Amino acid sequence: MILSGEEIRSRLGSDICITPFADEQCNPNSYDLTLHNELLVYEEVVLDIKEPNRFRRLRIPEEGLILSPGQLYLGRTIEYTETHRLVPMLTGRSSLSRLGLFVHGSAGFGSIGYRGHWTIELYTVQPIRIYPGVKICQIAYQEIIGQVRECCSSKYQNSRDIQPSLMFKEFSCRREYEQLQLDFDTLAASCVEQCVSQSENSDGDSSHFV
Repeated sequence: MILSGEEIRSRLGSDICITPFADEQCNPNSYDLTLHNELLVYEEVVLDIKEPNRFRRLRIPEEGLILSPGQLYLGRTIEYTETHRLVPMLTGRSSLSRLGLFVHGSAGFGSIGYRGHWTIELYTVQPIRIYPGVKICQIAYQEIIGQVRECCSSKYQNSRDIQPSLMFKEFSCRREYEQLQLDFDTLAASCVEQCVSQSENSDGDSSHFV
């Protein structure tokens, strides 16, 4: 059975932890979670499920950020949650789906015992402007029958940041995880510096032919 909003409130501090908690975000049978002001986008031409993939971090300004079709964006919830003896379920909001923005398209069921911020996938069918702090998805809780073994995996447990895929850890060639953040600004500055240097060298060489 799915917990009602009143039951969610009554279990805060025991089976359920939501921080920060705002009463107006509690629905009849779910709770609205909000979007943090950062996103990740992968910077690989081809993503490899057996390897860590480079990514770039974007900030969503107060005036909003336009998402482009055909691009996967990874975000996270502002809220930190813990769930015990219940199955947490994350779903998108119909109001956003009707605008062509799809949120958390897979893995709707979380693990019993999960602690951390939720990483969410954002994908849009046409350009759309989003804002930090918007109600981006909702969490619901379902009771489970039978003996419970809580989540003990270290792959995403205790997440405090947006988590890119760690699927590469599932293969025998796994290696220690390193967040391969691409420093786009430094890379761009380096490219400009190299172009200027090459231009200066080219000008110097051409003087021999004058």
